[in-house]
Parts: sequence; C-alpha cells; structure tokens
Amino acid sequence: MTPYVLAADIGGTKLAAAMIDKDGAVIRRKEVPTPVAPAGRAEVVSAALTGLLKEIAGDAPPLAVSVASAGPLDLLAGTVSPVNIPAWRGFPILAHVAEIVPGVPSRLVGDAVAAAAGEHWRGAGRGSATMLGIVVSTGIGGGLVLDGVPFAGPTGNAGHIGHISVDPAGSPCPCGGIGCVETISSGPSMVRWACEQGWNGLDARQLAEAARDGETVPLAAFERAADALARGIVSVATICDLDQVVIGGGVAGAGEVLFAPLRRAVAGHAKLGYVRRIQVTPAALGRDGGLVGAARMVLLP
Repeated sequence: MTPYVLAADIGGTKLAAAMIDKDGAVIRRKEVPTPVAPAGRAEVVSAALTGLLKEIAGDAPPLAVSVASAGPLDLLAGTVSPVNIPAWRGFPILAHVAEIVPGVPSRLVGDAVAAAAGEHWRGAGRGSATMLGIVVSTGIGGGLVLDGVPFAGPTGNAGHIGHISVDPAGSPCPCGGIGCVETISSGPSMVRWACEQGWNGLDARQLAEAARDGETVPLAAFERAADALARGIVSVATICDLDQVVIGGGVAGAGEVLFAPLRRAVAGHAKLGYVRRIQVTPAALGRDGGLVGAARMVLLP
C-alpha cells in the first residue's frame, strides 16, 4: 500500500479526515458534521472523530497522524479548546489519537496554519517566499509561511489574524478583545450586522447571493467586512513583509463579492511600497487545504 499520512481537520462545523500520500495527493477522504454537544460532554465529539479516523485509515499503519484543529490549542500539552466546540476545553487530542492509532507519531497543528501550509505546498501559494493564509468562515484564522517554511510559533498560534483589533470602539470578541477582525468579517458577524440594518436573510451564503443581486445592505456588509480584513492584512504585511495572501473558507466562496472590495481596501490601506506589492488570491484547495497542510507539517524535513 502507498505510504500515507492520516490527517484530520477539526472545526466547529465539520470533522474531516483523509489519507494523504507523500506528494500531497488525497487518496481517501470523508467529512461529517461536528456533533453539537454542551460543555462537559467531550465524548460526543471524540466518538465521532474516532469513527471517522477508523473508517479512513488503511489496512497498513500510517507514517504519522496529523491533526489540524481550530484553536486555541496547546502544543506542549497536546490539547485543544476550540471556541466553537464548547464540549472540548483542554481536550487531550493527541492522547485520544494515540488510542485510535497506537504506535505511530502524531502532531497537532492549528487549522489555519495547516491551511496555509497546504496552499503553499500544493495550492495557490506555491512559489511564495513569505505568505499569509487566511480562513474566513464561522471564525477567522490565519497561518504564516516565512522564508518558504510554515511557521506555527512556539504555541502553534502564530498568524492568528482574526484576533487583531481593527476597531477599538467595536464589539466585544469571544477572545476577550474589542473590535477584532473576527467581530466584523466572519460569516456570522456579517450576517448579524446585516440583520441589524434590516436585512432578513439567514446565513452568509444567502448574504452573498443577495450581494451578487445588488442588494444594498448585503453589499455594505461585504464592504465593511473587506475593510476590516484589509486592515488586518496590511498590519501583518507591514510586520512580515508578505509576498502573498491566500484566502479560503466558506465566506471566501462568495468570490468577487468579497475579493473585489478586499483588493480595493488593501490598496487603500497599504501606504508603504513593500506592503503595496502583496498579492491577494483565492485559495485553490477548497475543503482539502487543511488536510493537505496537516500532512505537510509532519512530512517536512
């Protein structure tokens, strides 16, 4: 059997797993909705992950298991506390994986770091020396590639652009900050703001459709979200001297409804010459980015 990495991607909406070969090709893949479970019922989510990994794993043991998870996470402890999975607080994910697939090395990585690594390896970021990958979805995460190498930082949370404050007079964020990018540019935040302005839709997909149809409030929601996201991007680019920003996630699926105002806003906020050179592009790997990147993180020399 082809040597493979068993990769998992854990988020508040879905659990995904795949067999990934050493060239980054997806051999087998499946995803299921993340079970809704209250605080204190960690087993509800962990049982779903167990079933998924056992179904995807091949007859031969993997080279390694790599888990990409929404954060925050603790690399040293091997635990995760995803904001959108209240049942998991300090959940020992690596110990759990070791019970499912014993005797092989395992690694934990932030989901947005994994998405950035995947896009840099096999997607839209190939060839970039310095890249920021962003996932715009239920929340907003980010991951960095510096000098061609994914950079997670000592705690695994480097590049977390969603929690840069871009509006000191803005709304409280679940992280404890005020006016973070996520409070303006995530899908739920955009929908909430649009509804406060009189729009009567239900979710970010409907918001994008309404914006494409030219409805005023949805268009304004995307303009507002793009401006906040651009402020965060320019801040990171100023510090890290970025070549490229690659953006994926459900909200990014809106296409030019998001990317057109985003590119305008980045151009408007970027004043320094080296910052103005950054390219903003859509992700190429879709829902596989985090899985491919998780595999990349354990295959790196």
